Amino acid sequence: MEDFSAVEILIVEDNSKDAELTLRALKKNNLANHILVAKDGAEALDFFFCRGKFEMRSFTNPPKVVLLDLKLPKVNGLEVLKIIKSDKRTALIPVVVVTSSRQEPDIMEAYKLGVNSYVVKPVDFEQFVNAMSSLGLYWLLVNEPIK
Repeated sequence: MEDFSAVEILIVEDNSKDAELTLRALKKNNLANHILVAKDGAEALDFFFCRGKFEMRSFTNPPKVVLLDLKLPKVNGLEVLKIIKSDKRTALIPVVVVTSSRQEPDIMEAYKLGVNSYVVKPVDFEQFVNAMSSLGLYWLLVNEPIK
């Protein structure tokens, strides 16, 4: 059985190539020990609320950061954000939207819903790796989480 209590970074990304690039960037900086990739919004919500295959997980050890795509199957990223930020058990978990959308309505809505940061995915491979590395370093090593 997997130990879901050790997850430090939850990546919510349906594009397997983007998820793999993010994992590679985090591994490059030795930040990939405790990462889980949820492939859609429904799976992410199951993780947050300890349902389905995550029913043995506890609310007491949330991830240090969530990297959330917006364009997700089943439940879109803005809806996931809305649900987790409106529940007192998950509201304080830092969420960084990592998406290809530069659309002003997406950015505005994400901030209205309580996102901690909004990052547009760079198209260039090297820039993407650097951006994901920087995100991981900041949220795992620099940011002081609520305990």
